[in-house]
Amino acid sequence: MGANLNKVKDQIGQKQDQDDQVLSFVLGDEEYGVDILTVQEIKGWEKTTNIPNTPNYVMGVINLRGAVVPIIDLRVRFGLDSVTYNESTVVIILRSQDANGNHKIIGLVVDGVSDVHSLSSSSLQNSPDMSGSIHTEYINGLATMADKMVVVLNVNQLINDGILASIQNSLNKE
Repeated sequence: MGANLNKVKDQIGQKQDQDDQVLSFVLGDEEYGVDILTVQEIKGWEKTTNIPNTPNYVMGVINLRGAVVPIIDLRVRFGLDSVTYNESTVVIILRSQDANGNHKIIGLVVDGVSDVHSLSSSSLQNSPDMSGSIHTEYINGLATMADKMVVVLNVNQLINDGILASIQNSLNKE
């Protein structure tokens, strides 16, 4: 793994006690971010075990210290151009909580991690209400970080409503 990834991992370890930190990552030409408190770990890409009858964005599952974790290609889920997997491709393992308080763990395949940024709630702007591949309910807002516009994702909404509910619906159709 690259030096930038190791730097970001170190920053995650140092900053998890603060609630205004965002891990930014790259998908195609765009930069996205997630609340650092939802990040469990960052792993290099590894082959997954396929699960039949799942949506095309479900790459499969991995065994993470005894837990079966679904791996989602966020590029495919968001309708972006697919990119080949290479040494900068990583999986961000995220924790979310559903409406019943149950914890879910999911891995998101991204093109690479960028940095950990401090973000004040006043600097987060509402995203414009546009139709597109990313529903605005999955977005906390937009922020300018290091001269780049970053789409800050709502991890709980994205994982529970945008990914896991969709997977469950596809499995129920079979």
